[in-house]
Amino acid sequence: MDKVTKISGEVDSVVFRGEDSGFMVIMLKTNGELVTVVGELGNVEEGEELTCTGQFVRHQKFGEQFRCDMCERALPTSPSAIKRYLAGGVVKGVGAVLAKRIVDAFGEETLDVIENAPERLCEVEGITRRKADKISEEFKKTFAVRSLMIYLSTFKIPASVGIKCWKRWGESAEQLIRSNPYLLCVNGIYLPFVRADEMAKNLDISDDSEERIKAGINWVLRENALAGHTCLPLDRFTDIACRFLKTDKERLLDILYQQIDEEYIFLYKKKQRPFVMLREYYKAEEYIARRLSVMREVSFDNRIDFSKVIDIAEEQNGIRYEELQRKAINLALSQGFLVLTGGPGTGKTTTLNAIISLYQQQGLNVMIAAPTGRAAKRLTDITGFEAKTIHRLLEVNGSDDDLLHFMHDENNLLDCEVMILDEMSMVDSCLFEALLRAVSVTCKLVLVGDSDQLPSVGAGNVLKDIIDSGVMPVITLKEIFRQAQESEIVTNAHKIVRGEHIDLTSRGKDFFFMQRLEYPQLQSLVVDLCKTRLPQAYGYSPMEDIQVLSPTRKGPSGTVELNRILQEQLNPPDKNKSEIKTPLFTYRTGDKVMQTRNDYDIVWKRKLSDEKTEIGSGIFNGDIGIIISANKILRSATIDFEGRIAIYNADMFDNLELAYAVTVHKSQGSEFDAVILTVFGGFDKLYYRNLLYTAVTRAKKLMIIIGSKKRLEFMIDNNRRNLRYTCLKNMLEEMNGLEEQQVFE
Repeated sequence: MDKVTKISGEVDSVVFRGEDSGFMVIMLKTNGELVTVVGELGNVEEGEELTCTGQFVRHQKFGEQFRCDMCERALPTSPSAIKRYLAGGVVKGVGAVLAKRIVDAFGEETLDVIENAPERLCEVEGITRRKADKISEEFKKTFAVRSLMIYLSTFKIPASVGIKCWKRWGESAEQLIRSNPYLLCVNGIYLPFVRADEMAKNLDISDDSEERIKAGINWVLRENALAGHTCLPLDRFTDIACRFLKTDKERLLDILYQQIDEEYIFLYKKKQRPFVMLREYYKAEEYIARRLSVMREVSFDNRIDFSKVIDIAEEQNGIRYEELQRKAINLALSQGFLVLTGGPGTGKTTTLNAIISLYQQQGLNVMIAAPTGRAAKRLTDITGFEAKTIHRLLEVNGSDDDLLHFMHDENNLLDCEVMILDEMSMVDSCLFEALLRAVSVTCKLVLVGDSDQLPSVGAGNVLKDIIDSGVMPVITLKEIFRQAQESEIVTNAHKIVRGEHIDLTSRGKDFFFMQRLEYPQLQSLVVDLCKTRLPQAYGYSPMEDIQVLSPTRKGPSGTVELNRILQEQLNPPDKNKSEIKTPLFTYRTGDKVMQTRNDYDIVWKRKLSDEKTEIGSGIFNGDIGIIISANKILRSATIDFEGRIAIYNADMFDNLELAYAVTVHKSQGSEFDAVILTVFGGFDKLYYRNLLYTAVTRAKKLMIIIGSKKRLEFMIDNNRRNLRYTCLKNMLEEMNGLEEQQVFE
């Protein structure tokens, strides 16, 4: 391990500055020598005096550098350093010539004069009182940024957090944080609560302070939202929050009800049991329930039987639709308000194609959307109709506190008479709310999905809640068509859903089980399949066609360890490949990576032709790309997300991970030619039926399961679905007085 050391000196020059990340490359003059220093330094300027804590490292191209983990700053004190500091443009309106005049007049007192006695600047030729006040004002603003960075660095909080704080609160940022460090836990900054708690202890803020308990309430609800819950039962929430905050129940409830009165938190009674919800999730589910209720009323069933139209479509397309497919097409045309669901091979795509085609023949403006880029591309390929991601359809217009704003909403509706939404199981509450806001109440709505798959990564369980509520007619396709019956991927997926054990001895053409009961043997087989056997036997690319899946991130068969091993074998270190190291992963040119959190601000470019380039923004949770170049000294990488080229800087790597192996949850909405699933070890709660079903249905041509037969059979037997606390189903039932759902099977 490199030795941790300190170096001190004066900033000689700034080589690179990442405006949003705080990452910098500087030349530091220390003991008469220039040292290259890299790290999150904030916004240091030439002439500043720094004390940097970190390690000397050797870069294969740029030689020895000092990697700074913590930076302590001081304003320059000598006249020459002050002159260079001001001449560097740190104060707007002061260039090299004026900086020399000011320093010649005041010497070592220069910065004190600028801050505390700006009227004295009028003694310098060319400075009016108005200009003097402006110089002082700009300096104080710059000093406030610098002071904020210094303050946060004492708690080892990255400069990137300081930059977010400055953008949000400006000059008052440091004062606000000193009075309430829990502000750092808010949306858009997301400092972990425990880190803010450490700061608060240093400031003697009591454990039962109102600020701490408010922040703890929000943090507990937000952490549970990351696990998919839009709400929590009040009694369960109280137990969790009291343990987490180590506070008494009475104090917690006092502040909780205060938050409810102020509508920061909402209370909703579900069958007489109270649930607590963050504002955005209450508003989302309440709006979805209200809006679907209105659309249900205006979706007019004109009682026209479209059977003859369907007969003509069958004749034109050379297709024979089975009874439930005809029922779905008829309902879509007559009522225009429908959920179409069913497993693989049951004809969802064929039915959807017919619905879209007949809508277009009626002259209706149809829009087709899916939650992810991969799902949208797949939908376009299999239907022949252009599909877009929901985000692209709505046009992201920035975010505030991590809450999205779209160009299209109730004030700027989409020009759309029919909205068809595929992979509905992946759509979370907030995104579905945004979509409904952007379509008229008379818009026909067809939701397509598989409710047996895992629910959305984001909070909510929208498709299941809508189906269970009965607010929309639901058609569940069950019949597996003859062509699909030839695929063991399809037939085994249906067996899994029914809880039937599958024949693991079968040696079909597309489904294989390989038992390995020791971790080294399991890992070795995964590597061999990816690196040698599948490429040689089928011509599959390890990067583009093969995807390794695991139920878990942790352990020898989890994604973190598998990624390390697969990277070592598929993309080993090379003197011609630059690397960027983070606490969890090393990224190098050629690596397969995945975005792990929605980032709506990442700008990307896509070349459409030699003359035309599309520019957009947003890389989303689950998007997979390849690193096409990396710059170690600038800690940046250029990544190709299936044609969208984006540049990542230092702080953006927090939302990135290697993707040779990904969790089953992260694979939702994607399909791969070949899927390798590890089923071995780990906690029982991670091994359940619909997770296995989701994994199997990711494979288009080949499915290989490696691990323990006993573990796999346990997974099929374990029908414990992911329990998600939501209120949407009950809100829909309340608003519609529904007792029996309209389900056709």
